[in-house]
Amino acid sequence: MTTLAGGLVTIWHNEAMDALFTSLVDNNVRSFQAAGELEAALLMQKGFATYYFLDGNTEWLQQLDRYHQTFLEWLQKARQSAYTDAMRELIQEIDTRYGRYYEDRNQVIQFYREGKRDEGARLHPAVRLQFNELSNLCNRYQLIQEYAINRARTESQGRARFINTLALVIMPSVVVLALVLSYILLKQILEPIRRLAIETGPPNPVKVGSDEVTALSRRVHSLMEDVDQAQTELERSQEYLLQSEKWAMVGKLAAGVAHSIRNPLTSVKMRLFSMERHLHLSSTQKEDFEVISEEIRHIDAIVRNFLEFSRPPKLKMARISPSEVVDMTLQLLRHRLDLYGVKVEVKRLRLLPEILADPEQLKEVLVNLLVNACEAMPGGGQVAISEEVRAGAEGRAVVLKVSDNGPGIPQSIQDKVFQPFYSTKEEGTGLGLSIASRIVEEHGGSLNVASRENEGATFIITLPFLEEDQWAIF
Repeated sequence: MTTLAGGLVTIWHNEAMDALFTSLVDNNVRSFQAAGELEAALLMQKGFATYYFLDGNTEWLQQLDRYHQTFLEWLQKARQSAYTDAMRELIQEIDTRYGRYYEDRNQVIQFYREGKRDEGARLHPAVRLQFNELSNLCNRYQLIQEYAINRARTESQGRARFINTLALVIMPSVVVLALVLSYILLKQILEPIRRLAIETGPPNPVKVGSDEVTALSRRVHSLMEDVDQAQTELERSQEYLLQSEKWAMVGKLAAGVAHSIRNPLTSVKMRLFSMERHLHLSSTQKEDFEVISEEIRHIDAIVRNFLEFSRPPKLKMARISPSEVVDMTLQLLRHRLDLYGVKVEVKRLRLLPEILADPEQLKEVLVNLLVNACEAMPGGGQVAISEEVRAGAEGRAVVLKVSDNGPGIPQSIQDKVFQPFYSTKEEGTGLGLSIASRIVEEHGGSLNVASRENEGATFIITLPFLEEDQWAIF
């Protein structure tokens, strides 16, 4: 009965979690994406309208009309994915206010077309106010979707706590039941068997009886150990299943959000580049533009990491010396290294022999390790890159060691640094070292770390040779 009840509860929990995740993916993710696209399309319309007011180029109006259609399409998708009265009412309010904003904005544009800039300027503040109210509504709709996702997560946690509580209640009952059954087994089964063996056994009854009881006792203990092991494996499988479901949900959310962010982010980068080329900026404004561009590049790097984690690119293998990859990486990062005050020393007797590898992917691994070293030493420091050829039981391999004299990595977290989404940095995504490790493993190699606290850290990249190149290294 206990096993049957546990199985039924497990089936119920799995069905409930499946329904919860299906609802979350089918409804909330689409609604969240629609909310982001609505706000992005609205912002693009404001940008193109501003461009037209500045230079009067009618091509901006064509772009404005295209994003107007995009806004209407996403508004229709949001209306289809809305599944509560509050969502539908908010979508209806966005639709109504957008209609008034669209008419008033067209009136302002018409004034500017007819040369009536004063009339347009008088109407412009009201249109700007309507835009702000509409933007707030879109943001409010997005917050509703975030609240729905958080509520689903809370429900999932509540069900998990219920299962854990139920298990804690059942386990003592199972222990008591096991003790009772053991007593019954000893007194009502094993003892009669022992007496029967003594009474009906060979001329040495004690010895025979002892052998029979020992064999039966060993068998019982073996069965009990099997039960304990099965219970442990079951609990481990349940924990793994819960974690797998959570990671699957996070992966889908991350891929969807990253893909949704990247398209408007590309448009923002293009517009900033165009504005920087055509506007005459003061030194302060140029600094502001550089800060904005740097932050956008940072966001783009985070989005790219999420996309690479969810959809890793295929390797483009070519024959290349890892020494050339090291030199390309240092050339790429020379300005950043100077900015952090980090000096790099390459310990190389001669160029490493060529191996079959993807140069761009290996360069990404080295860039990640060097950038992490720079960020670990904000006051400057030393980085050493050692190159060598190592022979082992599995053949010859190229070894690159990237060592810094920073604060090092505590022993307690060294086994976690390559796990996805684990980061000790406040703004880190926790994907850099995970992606780097996966790239090296896809090359047939390994990425390891050796470090002591306050004594720096060393990351070791091991890349194997091809079988036909094993005897042609030198």
